[in-house]
Amino acid sequence: MSGRWLNRIEVVGNRLPDPVTLFVIAIAVLMAVSAWLASQQVTVAHPGTGEAITAVSLLSAPILTRLLTDIPQLFAAFPPLGLVLVMMVGVGLAERSGLIAASLGGLARAVPKSLLTPTIVFIGVISSLAVDAGYVVVIPLAAMLFQQAGRHPLAGIAAAFAGVSAGFSANIVVTPFDALLAGLTEAAAKLVDPAAVVPITANYWLMLALVPVFVIVGSWLTDNVIEPRLQNITHTTVASEDVVVSRPGLWAAFVVLLVWSLLLVWLALPGGMLRSETGTLEPLLRSLVVLLFLLFALMGLAYGIAAGSIRSDRDAVRLMSEAMSDMSAYIVLALFAAIFLALFAWSNVGLLLAVNGANWLANLGFTGLPLLLSIVALTAVVNLFVGSASAKWALLAPVLVPMLMLLNIEPGVTQAAYRIGDASTNPITPLLPYFPLILIMLRRYQPDAGIGTLVALMLPYAIAFTVSASALFVLWMALDLPLALLA
Repeated sequence: MSGRWLNRIEVVGNRLPDPVTLFVIAIAVLMAVSAWLASQQVTVAHPGTGEAITAVSLLSAPILTRLLTDIPQLFAAFPPLGLVLVMMVGVGLAERSGLIAASLGGLARAVPKSLLTPTIVFIGVISSLAVDAGYVVVIPLAAMLFQQAGRHPLAGIAAAFAGVSAGFSANIVVTPFDALLAGLTEAAAKLVDPAAVVPITANYWLMLALVPVFVIVGSWLTDNVIEPRLQNITHTTVASEDVVVSRPGLWAAFVVLLVWSLLLVWLALPGGMLRSETGTLEPLLRSLVVLLFLLFALMGLAYGIAAGSIRSDRDAVRLMSEAMSDMSAYIVLALFAAIFLALFAWSNVGLLLAVNGANWLANLGFTGLPLLLSIVALTAVVNLFVGSASAKWALLAPVLVPMLMLLNIEPGVTQAAYRIGDASTNPITPLLPYFPLILIMLRRYQPDAGIGTLVALMLPYAIAFTVSASALFVLWMALDLPLALLA
């Protein structure tokens, strides 16, 4: 029954126009809606500053002029674009040289079949330590790894995408995201209590407990729901899988990995260039994308030279160029996605939705767990329209945190409810900046895949992760377990 239901979603979704056309239509609709809202003078007060947030017409002369002059900058500044292209140069060299096919083939043989899926989901979940690098690195590698193991590559994409996006709020260590949210929560809490302090580990124990939940739930869904549904769907085979394994090449790549790892450890030691003046590892975390690009490129180069697939500098450049040619469809899609997201921000429509949603929640009259669960639900819905977790919390925290503090609910608890709802709908919203990239990855193996294909693939994860994380949250609160890791 669930298969037929997902099939209907896929069919309906794939009847939508091409994603580029869909973004063009969305831009036109957004312009019309913003003009109507502006004509009605729709305004709300910013919950933190009290400043008026007014709907802005995208059809006004100043906005249209700004759009015409800013499109090149909007495209160049599109958050995922630079990260994706930089990473794909390094990953592309590693793939085209034969390194990825050879190493994943060995890993596929070494990892027991029963542990392959949980391994992929787990890596996806903890990849949030590297911020957005998981989208670019983990997901395509998971597809290749699944195919090397004789399994459907779309199931690998689904498992990894679920871990990276839906499990974004969970991890086994503290991440930069924890610090970002804690700062916003503390600022909101000070509106009620000027002495309030919210540590970056305010949700640590719950986020740690969510890791095995996401791994178990995500693995079970992949093996018992997602992959069985994909068995009748044929897929193409990527060229790198035909590369012959070279043992000298693997040894050369391993030596590069070992030297690179030792160098990073040395640079990250106290006093090293990858340590901040206060002793934190922030420079290391902020450099991970470039460090991963260099690692993949150097390992691919070492493998290619030792294996004979790279005989000159021209070969290396050619392999990188071939890898970038696969990104042409994504680059076109990124242009229109960047324009839409910029217009969405300029119109203030997302802010109006978020603030009105928070105010509506405040008027419901719920208390205790029902109130916290309604925050989870509200956040999950708002996340479909406002993709940035920090932007949403910057708007919602000044309303929700003081409101719940007055009901004797700690700021850390409110933040935990927000985090559960925030990531759950990431894999099913086209407004996620990386959604177009995942769709392009999907089309490497299923050329006719559309938005409906990806939404149908990921909807079970979004539902299951929301339900399971909310259930754990309810149990946590009922047992009065600690949320914060005490220093």
